[in-house]
Amino acid sequence: MSFSTAFAHPEAPHDRDRATLSNYRAVRTTHVELVWAIDWERKLIGGTATLDLTATQDINEVVLDTSFLDIRAVTVGGEQADYVKDERIGAMGEALHVKLAKPAKCGEKLQISVDYSTTEQCTAVGWLEPVQTKSGKYPYLYSQSQAIHGRSLFPCQDTPAIKATYASRVTSTLPVLMSGLRQSPPPSAPLELGKEVEYTYDQPVAIPSYLVAIASGEVAYRPFQDLEGRNWRTGVWAEPGQMDEAYWEFEEDTAKQVAAAEDLTSDYRFGVYDFLILPKSFPYGGMENCCLTFATPTLLAHDRSLVDVIAHEISHSWFGNSIGCASWSHFWLNEGWTTYLERLVMRKLEGEKARQLSFIIGRTLLRGSLAENKDKPRFQRMLPDYEEHEDPDEGYSQVPYEKGANFLLYLERLVGGVNVFVPYMKSYVQTFTDSAITTDQWRAHLFDYFGGLENGKEILKKLSKVDWDAWLHGSGPDLAVDVDYDDALARPPLNLAARWTESRAAHDLTPFSPRDIADFSSTQLCVFLDKLDDVVFEPRVVRALDDVYKVGKSGNAEVRLRFYKVALKAGSEYADVAAEWVTDKGRMKFNRPIYRLLVKQAPDLARSTFEAHKAFYHPIARKMIAKDLGVDA
Repeated sequence: MSFSTAFAHPEAPHDRDRATLSNYRAVRTTHVELVWAIDWERKLIGGTATLDLTATQDINEVVLDTSFLDIRAVTVGGEQADYVKDERIGAMGEALHVKLAKPAKCGEKLQISVDYSTTEQCTAVGWLEPVQTKSGKYPYLYSQSQAIHGRSLFPCQDTPAIKATYASRVTSTLPVLMSGLRQSPPPSAPLELGKEVEYTYDQPVAIPSYLVAIASGEVAYRPFQDLEGRNWRTGVWAEPGQMDEAYWEFEEDTAKQVAAAEDLTSDYRFGVYDFLILPKSFPYGGMENCCLTFATPTLLAHDRSLVDVIAHEISHSWFGNSIGCASWSHFWLNEGWTTYLERLVMRKLEGEKARQLSFIIGRTLLRGSLAENKDKPRFQRMLPDYEEHEDPDEGYSQVPYEKGANFLLYLERLVGGVNVFVPYMKSYVQTFTDSAITTDQWRAHLFDYFGGLENGKEILKKLSKVDWDAWLHGSGPDLAVDVDYDDALARPPLNLAARWTESRAAHDLTPFSPRDIADFSSTQLCVFLDKLDDVVFEPRVVRALDDVYKVGKSGNAEVRLRFYKVALKAGSEYADVAAEWVTDKGRMKFNRPIYRLLVKQAPDLARSTFEAHKAFYHPIARKMIAKDLGVDA
């Protein structure tokens, strides 16, 4: 099912998804069959999408979301059907109205098949030239459909409220990967580059449209070692020239992370947890496509320091992929819960102090996002009020991740700690798996669960005193209620940052040496640089910082990002090297902050750099960077 009737409440305005043109409340998709062919020369994906639907009201038509699709024909129950495509409404695309020959009664099942092709304006798919890949020999494509770009890949009810199973058959001259269980050929089959092959997939778990994902190119597979007693497998896909470093980076941790998340929640239900290391233009750290996480190559730090991103995507298997949000206003139910579980996985594998350090770093990211949205307070809220037909990408920030995770940490402590909260989390998963829910449903279950415990009255008294409005609807520069963290691991880098801040007026900076950070983890080094970002230093101090610690040459992208943020606030001295660095960083976490700072220090350089390299960026990133710079995408 998609909607959950459990703990249902009267509807609030933000419960309806305002970013879909479909009549999803009158009819629901239950299964999708995709038959595609990839046209590498024309950079198109074409074929048929067949949707099985069930009417939930009496209807005369089915309205689907489309965006920049070339619709050739539509059938209903195998018979040609009349259809109309509306005028485009911005990012919402064009509503496709499929007329029914006779009205469908509530409960009646329908099958609609659409013969179509994507177009060159498709916003879901990034097409890469061979020169943009590791070997330089073959082209590459990958999709990124969250939040509302699935409609430019296939006609659908493009809303997180609707979950459907899917199956696919894709013909291509390069290997095809999708977010399902591969049926043929097997992952271990030899690469057949240049030969036309049909790749078949099945996704038996109902998922929202934004999780239907595809990638194709010169990719190979290597499995990780199975864990005894677990009913799933893990492995990595990558370009052959990148396989060894990708395998080394993640083979030690991935299966352990899946097992830890499973122990904290419920059985992992997707059968396979693989991930694909994508080329550099991928706009996110990771995308939780079921069975096949898409991941940025910036995670290849060669020290296993960034594996927690994979723990985050694994955690989405329960929050987002199994329990979803009923509209994008409730996105924190996906990302806040996922971030909270990611850090519980970290606690299980690395200890409580590591979890606390992650919360400290996250709090810094949250404050940055809140500051960026100071003129848009609705995007500072955990429950943002999107306008009718507003693109959810406009509100994307760290707010649902970090406000959400901190709220859950606050509640964890309020009810009695981790050992009390984890059993509740398991009940939450059991209650709402396979559903799309609202915040009111989540809160009603929270009170119901704790009210049923032996000491339930005492806990309910505490919950009743929570300032729910401030947490869910409050804006401002920080959390509604301060949350303290154990700073044992943060104190050394924070103390070092204080020394640099106190010495910034001094001419003699020789007391600082590489020994200062010799025992720091990469995470602690990030804490150090984050703290320096609170101050504007003179250029000479930034040069000294780089000379002593070599942070401007770090192979860890998280470290380089933070150093360039400090350096670019000081002036334009590092503008050229920062601009060069960002030309192959597709991840928006890295490129958008750098371009924002570059346009302040060296506006001509920022705009000319983007103009020269904008074809490299995925359409989603290209649009957002262009907006930051005030230029056309």
